[in-house]
Amino acid sequence: MIRMEKALNYKFEDQPVNWNTRDLLLYAVGIGAKAGDIGQIYENDENFNAFPTYPVVLNFKGDSNDVVDFVEFASKSGGSVPGLPDMDPTRILHGAQYCELIKPLPVNSTDRNFHIKKRIVGVNENPKGIVVDTESVLVDGKGEAYARMFSSTFNVGAKATGKQFSKAIAVSPQAKPKPERAADHVVSDLTTEEQAIVYRLSGDYNPLHVDPSMAKMAGFKKPILHGLATFGIAARALVGAVGDGDQLSIEAIGCRFTSPVIPGDKLSTHIWKVSDEECVFEMKNETQNGKTVLGKGYAKLRKPRHSKL
Repeated sequence: MIRMEKALNYKFEDQPVNWNTRDLLLYAVGIGAKAGDIGQIYENDENFNAFPTYPVVLNFKGDSNDVVDFVEFASKSGGSVPGLPDMDPTRILHGAQYCELIKPLPVNSTDRNFHIKKRIVGVNENPKGIVVDTESVLVDGKGEAYARMFSSTFNVGAKATGKQFSKAIAVSPQAKPKPERAADHVVSDLTTEEQAIVYRLSGDYNPLHVDPSMAKMAGFKKPILHGLATFGIAARALVGAVGDGDQLSIEAIGCRFTSPVIPGDKLSTHIWKVSDEECVFEMKNETQNGKTVLGKGYAKLRKPRHSKL
């Protein structure tokens, strides 16, 4: 008999990761940085830093400087976990993501021996499949933490016991209820038809986002944009609207992925500031009649480094 609670606190093998300045520039373009976002796209600008959501791609990229076999990666990430059945890596959907930047990343990880420590912190079975929640912490060779992430993956059609089950030992911060007023800020962003092609070069090579035949097998008419690309687009919107253009003003950000985006769609991020340090947000797809694509968005703010005279 499968006992899903055995999966809780299961620790994966530490994953070595690395990056360089070029990786940071490529990621910025992948999440829609424009020519005017000089601190994100020009390494010699005085405000250039690793974007606060960059750590999320390291789970996929690892320490590879080449294309990553996604099926092999997903199989290793699932592995043979006590309490969980074997699950099809081609039927995994990203359900939610949270990323907290504990301290700014160096623009180059060389000789720092960065790695990710990952464990399972939640499991849920329902009639449609199994949801697995993981916590990942990015640390250097001295064990100092730089980023903490929570991710939920929905394994479509997977079954353990066939009964409803839900248990967690850790969760990410959750958004406060959305205020019943118009958003304080609405930021529009037109994605390009090449957005997924560029974003995947940061490390997430899931063929669902580039191969039409794989997209159709998954039930989509054409390849869809990575959920983590829209996650980064929302973070850019927050930086511009409430962070005074300073990307390090975003200390933490999280959301749920509620509907797919097709590269080329026009998106709008609706932001409500609910305290001096917190915002809630949601992203809508204006090309698809305002359908919500990111829901229950949460962001924690640092005090901007730049003061206005």
